[in-house]
Amino acid sequence: MTALVIRKLAAMPRLWRLVAVLGGLLVALALPWLIYPPVAMDIVAWALFAVALDLLLGFTGLLSFGHAAFWGSSAYIAGTIAIKTGVPFPVAVVGGAVVAMALAVPIALLAVRRTGIYFAMVTLAFAQLVYYVANQWRGLTGGENGLQGIPKNLFGLDLSDPFYFYYAGLPIALIGLVIAWRVVHSPFGRVLVAIRENPARSRSLGFPVDRYKVMIFVISAGLSGLAGGLYAISHGFASLQEVYWTTSGKVVIMTVLGGIGTLWGSVIGAALIVQVEDYVATSGIHIGPLNITGPGLITGLIFVGVVLLFRRGVWGTIAHLLRGRRRGVADVEPHLSGTPSVAEREPAVAPKP
Repeated sequence: MTALVIRKLAAMPRLWRLVAVLGGLLVALALPWLIYPPVAMDIVAWALFAVALDLLLGFTGLLSFGHAAFWGSSAYIAGTIAIKTGVPFPVAVVGGAVVAMALAVPIALLAVRRTGIYFAMVTLAFAQLVYYVANQWRGLTGGENGLQGIPKNLFGLDLSDPFYFYYAGLPIALIGLVIAWRVVHSPFGRVLVAIRENPARSRSLGFPVDRYKVMIFVISAGLSGLAGGLYAISHGFASLQEVYWTTSGKVVIMTVLGGIGTLWGSVIGAALIVQVEDYVATSGIHIGPLNITGPGLITGLIFVGVVLLFRRGVWGTIAHLLRGRRRGVADVEPHLSGTPSVAEREPAVAPKP
């Protein structure tokens, strides 16, 4: 009976996607009623950040350890715009995202000349350069003291209450998620998947591979900047932590936990990590005489467990199982993501005699 229900659900992919989208939207709207509103806003911002990285990692096959540069630079710029000009905070957030995209252009032009771990190291090096500049440019960033007193102005409305700010900031994150979805479900996104699977073949078919990589890198940086600016305005503060390399590592963990190449997985991974960090930081975990108050150990254990048990991540594993039941394909996906490979798109049907 259970197998029959699963087969019927798998046979209705469009309806299933619609139900998932509506369910996710309802959860997003109800989130500040269920958990502490600032934590809810953190989940939304980090989810958009993880989705932005997934465009690069899951759909293009490029691992970046430098996305904190875009998240953090946008946080500083959005905060500075809000403080100096007093414009509505969405304008400041968009301004930060534009600066992040501008910063991404020269980095992308140099980084896409490398692949694999070399690409990751180049992005990490540039991110550390941004960290050094932020630390030294105290007149703009406040140095070690950070940028403080960022206002939450929206046409004179009082958004100092985190509950109300959540609903003012949520549409910005939803717009970013829609942009990511549209990129993935477009001819441009199909080319990105082809580049991920076989760059040489894509190049032989006439696609300018490096140009596509630069474009998706800049788009990913812009969405990361959108998330970073929203995060900084939500907290009213931007610090060096936003541009530190651990921030890049944290968003990579979120993306891998949820499932690379799925978009939905990035949202789930972000929610899981933010919730765990908040719980451990406020309550701690007591195991006999051991009192764990730092989130690093628990997050690491969760990451190891998911990697060992769900090699495609949480949502990636679910999506793959549903797709396998619907099409009857073997487990042949080489990229370990939720995005169908060329082999999976071919139905496993024996030829007629």
